Amino acid sequence: MNDELTGEVTRGARALVVYPQMRGRGDLDPEARLEEARGLAAAIGLVVAEAMAIPIREPRAGTLFGEGQIQNISVACELNEAELIIVDGSLSAIQQRNLEEKLKRKVIDRTGLILEIFGERAATAEGRLQVELAHLDYQAGRLVRSWTHLERQRGGFGFLGGPGETQIEADRRMIRDRMAKIRRELEQVRRTRGLHRDRRDKAPWPIVALVGYTNAGKSTLFNYLTGAEVMAEDLLFATLDPTMRAIRLPAVEKAILSDTVGFISDLPTQLVAAFRATLEEVNAADVILHVRDIANPDTESQKRQVLDVLADLGVIDGEGGSEEEGETALGIPIIEVWNKWDLLTPMQADELRDVMAQRPDEVIVPLSARTGMGCEFLLETIGATLTSDAKVYTFVIPAADGQRIAFLHARGEVLSEEDAGAGDQGPLLRLQVRLAERELGRFSAL
Repeated sequence: MNDELTGEVTRGARALVVYPQMRGRGDLDPEARLEEARGLAAAIGLVVAEAMAIPIREPRAGTLFGEGQIQNISVACELNEAELIIVDGSLSAIQQRNLEEKLKRKVIDRTGLILEIFGERAATAEGRLQVELAHLDYQAGRLVRSWTHLERQRGGFGFLGGPGETQIEADRRMIRDRMAKIRRELEQVRRTRGLHRDRRDKAPWPIVALVGYTNAGKSTLFNYLTGAEVMAEDLLFATLDPTMRAIRLPAVEKAILSDTVGFISDLPTQLVAAFRATLEEVNAADVILHVRDIANPDTESQKRQVLDVLADLGVIDGEGGSEEEGETALGIPIIEVWNKWDLLTPMQADELRDVMAQRPDEVIVPLSARTGMGCEFLLETIGATLTSDAKVYTFVIPAADGQRIAFLHARGEVLSEEDAGAGDQGPLLRLQVRLAERELGRFSAL
């Protein structure tokens, strides 16, 4: 784990989780939030000795918590032999430093914890760049804590020389330079992704993007549908780097399924910005599968968090209203996948069926990615969604034009294919194809 954030704390260390329950944040269930924080800690091998919610009426500028609350946290640490305190909220650099001084223990906030997880999990070069950028952005604001012992001036002499550059200023400059270099590299990644998307638009296959709250079961569903072996554990942020595999669908020869990073409440702003290049894949999708852990009591709150991130990316409007009608602001159809149906009681399942009946305009598919129940129906639904506005067209194409013929087979349903004589470019083929309107536009651009 990163020394700048965690000092001597290592995997297996005992941690106390504290959730500051702010006034006016009644939409978040404290128990659900504590359970999520336990999952975050477990994701990097920490042992949660105790988890507690502390109501905050007026946040203290210097410590967030009041003196009595800090004393209670200290006692809880002693009783549970906790080496580390995780504050499941945002701490300023000053608050973090002051709490460490008062509690005599390492303190990290939610942002620092999530950055640790992302730092461990990022597998691709792009993912590691994004994590480093987010980490540097976070670290830059905490140099006051990390480097107070180096706050000394260098250079200058007498009263004419003036103050030299302090160590903290030098480190901030180095961080700024490194962040600028990473941003340039990530911009190149975005350009490369844009070229890849342009290439995909011209040919082969539609893109189906999986999105959802972390641990909703996206990777398990991805593995079931593709036969891949993407890491799919009962851990938050099991998947960080986008993974793509081909799947076969009814009425569509092939599609590309893309697994993305899971969303989470209060995702650090540094990470929303840093992972924009990864999540931009969603903007290029032909269909979005919003995977929900429907057995989670906090599933509606999780859905709102996902919609907030999609709105931040410009996929849906700011209110999330477009998704309620089954389509994003970009015109991308959304299928809501209610996963972990096998964990519901019969009464819960009946209640949710009633909910589905009351939402006839939305496309909802209940399933269990673990058992496979409902997955075939999901594939049929994806295929039907991709061809929902399809019409039958007749095309006469040179037999040698492999790219356009392959496009029609991949993106549409070829109903018939026959010789159509010869033309200036040699033998011709006549194809009758059921094709969606958006695919017709892409075909015309070839």
